[in-house]
Amino acid sequence: MPAATQIEVAVIGGGPAGLMAAEVLAQGGAKVTVYDAMPSVGRKFLLAGRGGLNLTHSEALPVFLARYGAALPQLAPAIEVFPPDALRAWSEALGQPTVVGSSGRVFPQAFKASPLLRAWLRRLDASGVQFALRHRWTGWDSDGHLSFATPDGIRTAEARAAVLALGGASWPRLGSDGAWVETLAANGVKISPLRAANCGFTVAWSDIFRDRFEGQPLKGVALTFGSHTVRGEAVVTRSGIEGGAIYALSANLREAILATGQATLQIALRPDLAANDLVARLTTSRGKQSVSNWLRKAAHLSPVAIGLLQEVAVVSGVSLSSLSPPALAGLINAVPIRLTGTAPIARAISTAGGIPFGELDADFMIRRLPGTFAAGEMLDWEAPTGGYLLQASFATGAAAGRGALKWLKERMASGE
Repeated sequence: MPAATQIEVAVIGGGPAGLMAAEVLAQGGAKVTVYDAMPSVGRKFLLAGRGGLNLTHSEALPVFLARYGAALPQLAPAIEVFPPDALRAWSEALGQPTVVGSSGRVFPQAFKASPLLRAWLRRLDASGVQFALRHRWTGWDSDGHLSFATPDGIRTAEARAAVLALGGASWPRLGSDGAWVETLAANGVKISPLRAANCGFTVAWSDIFRDRFEGQPLKGVALTFGSHTVRGEAVVTRSGIEGGAIYALSANLREAILATGQATLQIALRPDLAANDLVARLTTSRGKQSVSNWLRKAAHLSPVAIGLLQEVAVVSGVSLSSLSPPALAGLINAVPIRLTGTAPIARAISTAGGIPFGELDADFMIRRLPGTFAAGEMLDWEAPTGGYLLQASFATGAAAGRGALKWLKERMASGE
């Protein structure tokens, strides 16, 4: 085996958290090498760009921070140092000014990830950051050196500090496969089980409904689970349901399914109509029209919405035509959908679980592994879509980079 490569700081993982850690380290004067298992970096970042690259959100910082729920106390210090305004300024400095969408979400003006990533990599290269691609981290060797599997065999590196930013387990074909869990657990680091977040759910659709409406969107609906209601869009899939409004409720739905094996979601198909107005519309005579045609005209329901009503009616053993206007109106705005499971973690937008914050110190260093820091989706937090995922990944990457710089300076001051 070749001798271990001597480096100052290794950043393992070339996603937003890892690249931001590398930038902070390089700006602080450290010599940095970024290792990634894939042939190129930022692959999941580029995938996110297909939807316009929602970098962050423009809402007031206290409201923004509240989106992180139980992880707020641990994430707030990092985000307050690198808040949404700082992220927008960073993007603009790379030649990619940002715009605020109608929902308050922030995007690069180009609505693409590739121009931003290219500019970022050019700046990292100019600052001396090195890249070692096709290097899959496998842990440490018997001498404590970082070990990597490469096309040319095992390679090792002796680093004074390391930042782990290996992502969660969603979209593993892009590099974040969660293989690090066993490696860290074997070294005494506690890991919360990885779970799908911002994910779809399975529903036992009938073959008729599945074949006809797979891929169809339910637009302008309101979804309710427990005390939580979200307006937005959902999409019927072959195995269930997904979409932005579903993702916003996914944490609560997932936990309910884990606890009881199922969860009942209620969908309001016409949430913009008051109950009395909807009843009045349904009081009109149906005449010789089919139920579907009458619902389309009277309640302005889409074909997929009508199909959903019929699906639920069949399961419940009732006929839509037999329901009174008040009962039918009640069903339209509270369609019960029984969710039986979560979609596979490999297709989730993000991952919950990972390294608990109790395993880290205030500088994002893993307590059991002095000189090793962690950032991004490896950590045990989750947030809804809307810019919160990328913002926390950037912010924790920057925080881990600052922590590693502090560690290096302390070692130098002590003569190590």
